[in-house]
Amino acid sequence: MYPHIKHVESDHTLPASADVVVIGGGIVGTCTAYFLAERGVDVVLLDKSGIAHEQSSRNWGWCRTMGRDLAEIPLAIESLKLWDAWSRKLEHDTGFMRSGILYACETKAEITERAEWLRQAGPLGATARLIDRNEMTRYLGNTPPVSWRKGLLAETDGRAEPDIATAAIAEGARARGAKLFSRCSVRALGTQSGMVTSVLTERGEIRCQHVVVAAGAWSSLFCRNLGIRFPQLKVMGSVMRTAPLDGGPKGAVATSKVSFRKRADGGYTVAMRNTNIAPLVPDSFRYFNDFLPMIRNHHQEYRLRVNRHTWQELRTPTRWSNTAITPFETQRLYDPKPVDTFLDQALIILAESFPVFADAKIEQRWAGLIDVTPDIVPVIDRVETLPGLYLASGFSGHGFGIGPGAGHLMADIVTGSRPLVDPSLFRFERFA
Repeated sequence: MYPHIKHVESDHTLPASADVVVIGGGIVGTCTAYFLAERGVDVVLLDKSGIAHEQSSRNWGWCRTMGRDLAEIPLAIESLKLWDAWSRKLEHDTGFMRSGILYACETKAEITERAEWLRQAGPLGATARLIDRNEMTRYLGNTPPVSWRKGLLAETDGRAEPDIATAAIAEGARARGAKLFSRCSVRALGTQSGMVTSVLTERGEIRCQHVVVAAGAWSSLFCRNLGIRFPQLKVMGSVMRTAPLDGGPKGAVATSKVSFRKRADGGYTVAMRNTNIAPLVPDSFRYFNDFLPMIRNHHQEYRLRVNRHTWQELRTPTRWSNTAITPFETQRLYDPKPVDTFLDQALIILAESFPVFADAKIEQRWAGLIDVTPDIVPVIDRVETLPGLYLASGFSGHGFGIGPGAGHLMADIVTGSRPLVDPSLFRFERFA
C-alpha cells in the first residue's frame, strides 16, 4: 500500500441509524460527507479499508480546469473555489495552491487541438491561454526544450497533496458531526417497498433513507449485486516521486510523453502519459459495446493486458447474499505494482528536457486503479430504479481535482438543495 498517507482514526461504535450513509472513503466520498455534515445532516462514512487508501492518495494531485471535458469545466471552476475556501476553513492542511498548469505543444497538430479546446472552453469560464516560449520560460523558471513551440497555460489552476488532502477533508467532516468508520465493508442494502431502508455492514446494520455509493473502482461490482448496471472499467496508472530537487521547473507540466509537477516537499511527482494499463477482465466483455466508441477514440492511451487482475476478477463473485462475506472483505484494497519500465522511461525523457533531473533520486513508486466510464465523465446522480440510492463514481482520473465540487453537488442532490452546477451533465440514465 502507498505508505505515506496521513492516517485517519476510525470511530468505534457503529450507530443504529443515520440520515445518510456514504460508501467509500476516497476524495468524493469524504467531500460528500463534509458538505452533508456542514448542513447538519447526520451522515456516516464507511470504507472497507481506510480513508484515501486507493486512488485518492495515488493520483498526480492536479486541480485543473484546463484540458477537461467540457461537461466538467463548471464543476472544476467551482471546485477550485472550494479548495481555496478550505485553505481558510480546515484545521488541517490540504497542500492546495494555485500554482498553474502548463500543457506543452510540440507539433502544429497539438497547437491546433489546444486552440480548439480553448475556443469551446472559454465561454464556459476556462481562463487558460496559449503562450509563447518567452512566457513558458517565465512560468517554468527554466528555458523550455527547443521542441516546445507553444504552451497552453492555466495560471489559476493548482495542485493539492493527495497524501494529506483527503485526510484533512475527512477530519473536517468529523469536526462538523460526520462519523467515520474504516475496515467496515457494506455487504448489501436493506429495502422495503422498493426503497432503501438500511445498509448491512460486516459490523451490523445502520438504518437510513439515503445511501451514496462513492466507491471508485469498486462501484460497478457493488451496483451489480443490487441488480443495477453501471458500465465502468478499471485502468492502472504508474507514478513516482523524487526527493527534493533544486533548480527544476516550477508548477505542473504535461507533454505528449511525460507529466510532472513540483510537490510541496520540494520533490516532483512524475508519470508517463498515455501508458495506462487496461486489464482484460470479465467486465471488458460485459461492457464492450458501451466502451467501443472510447476504444476507437482513445485507444492510444490504453494498453490491454492479461495480468493478475484478470485472474483475480475471474474468481470474484458478482452476486452474494446479504449475510455472505463479500469481495470487499476478502480483498480490502486494490494495490497494483507499478510498471517500472514506464517510470524509468519517463525519467529519461524528463532529464533530456531538463538536465537537472539526471540527478533526481527516486523516493517511491506506486500504482493505482482509475475508475473509467464510457464517455470519461462521472456519474453524480440518484438511481431512479432504487429510491434512496445515489451514485458518485466513474471519475476517470479526474476525481481528485473536482472532488470538492462533486461532493457539494452530491450533497445538493441528496438534500434537494439548489445544485452547484447543472446536474444533468452527470446523469446516470445516459448509460441506461
